[in-house]
Amino acid sequence: MPHPLDALINEKLQQAKEEGAFDNLPGEGKPIDHGHSPKDALFNRLMVEAKAKPPVVTLTEEIAASRARLASLTDDAPRKAEMKILADLQTRLAIEKELHQRYG
Repeated sequence: MPHPLDALINEKLQQAKEEGAFDNLPGEGKPIDHGHSPKDALFNRLMVEAKAKPPVVTLTEEIAASRARLASLTDDAPRKAEMKILADLQTRLAIEKELHQRYG
């Protein structure tokens, strides 16, 4: 079943094309690099252009930094505080991974 806005979207795209909005764009005439998965090509390109990282990558980096801080701490109170931070990050990472497995 078509989406109610399909006709409007197609009309606006056609209008933009006729006005030259798509002329001289970067990469014009070059094949799209689909990477490993064609269905994710646009998402991946947008993430790279926006210099954004998926939550799993960000959390993994934060866990590595937390582990490095923990290794340098010797006093009990700061170690316990950092261990709580590390446990929270690991829990959040596990949740993100489970969400990715369930919903892609």
